[in-house]
Amino acid sequence: MNSRQWRLVLLVSCAHALVHVFELSLPAVEVDLAAAYGVDTRTTGLLSSVWRFPFGMGAMLAGWLVDRFGAPRLLVLYLVGCGLASILVAQAVPLPFLFVLMFAMGSAASIYHPAGLALLSYETTAENRTKALGVHGIFGSAGIGGAPFLAAAVLFVGGSWQAFYWLLAAVGLLLGSVFWQWGRRHPRAAEHERRKEVSAEQNAVDVRSYALLVTIGMLQGFTYSAVMTFLRRYVHAIPGSWTQWAGEDAAITGAILLVGCVGQWIAGNWARPAKLEWQLLSVLVAAIPALAWMGVATGGWRVLAASVFVLVHFMHQPIYNSLVAKYSSLRRRSLAYGFSFAMGLGVGSVGAAFAGYMATPAAAYFRLSGAVAVGTGVAMVLWWRNHRLAATI
Repeated sequence: MNSRQWRLVLLVSCAHALVHVFELSLPAVEVDLAAAYGVDTRTTGLLSSVWRFPFGMGAMLAGWLVDRFGAPRLLVLYLVGCGLASILVAQAVPLPFLFVLMFAMGSAASIYHPAGLALLSYETTAENRTKALGVHGIFGSAGIGGAPFLAAAVLFVGGSWQAFYWLLAAVGLLLGSVFWQWGRRHPRAAEHERRKEVSAEQNAVDVRSYALLVTIGMLQGFTYSAVMTFLRRYVHAIPGSWTQWAGEDAAITGAILLVGCVGQWIAGNWARPAKLEWQLLSVLVAAIPALAWMGVATGGWRVLAASVFVLVHFMHQPIYNSLVAKYSSLRRRSLAYGFSFAMGLGVGSVGAAFAGYMATPAAAYFRLSGAVAVGTGVAMVLWWRNHRLAATI
């Protein structure tokens, strides 16, 4: 990639990191918020699903809007919207209004993936796209891991969960101003130029492969939302541990999630355009025993089991997002990413509520490993289909 491409990748990746900080903001302080409102995991699980549902489903509308108005404007809307919603959440509003704010924040955050990923796909080629998406994914995993770390830091210095949301609001509004300035200098240039140059091959669509891929994404999203929502509570429940200072369990959770950066880096460098389907299948197979181990692990082994799952799970993202680009046309790339995230993060959002209703970690994680096993079966069909198509060319 040239220097211009790298600068854009890094800027968009910062927005990617922040969207996952917003996404993990509730799980990062779930224990503290539950205590403040006097609710249990059923309520916080529903709160998380209310955030995640529009985060996914709104991506379809966001994809259409990106195709119509351009990514820079929509990225500003996402950052400002999440920032303003965070300010209101920090007011410790009544519980019914908190549900409304979680829905509003998830709706604003839904803009990011179709806007950011489409913008990157316009600026990269099939040869360097997986590397760009690997960097993009590393930043995303850093945001996922950074949310608990930020919460731990705020709690360590004597702050509250409300102060944590004030901090998120400030960062969101600041980055929003950066994108506003960037958008004024580069108004939709990349999208328009690439669309003028599209060939018949770039506009080809593989509907059947895309449908299989989206089904896998939905099952992965279900698992992801379930694990992420209660990961801090999973760590917090280790007997005799994480009691030395406020927020220590959040810091350990953040450290576990940062392992996802390693997974993104490995996948970004490992992925090859001709082998993406097989590589996706391999990652899903590895995730099944990792989830089962989380269900039976006790004591400090929980930290290792969760770290292994995070490493393997996040390896699928650069591969998956490269396959979305492979199966979709350049002209409708934003919409293709939008629908993909609608299924993965929108429909998959019910995983958070599902996990909240499970009586024990074993019950939850064994069932989640079953969901990934189903996804593995679909991935096998996807690989076989494309393996046969490649053999006939």
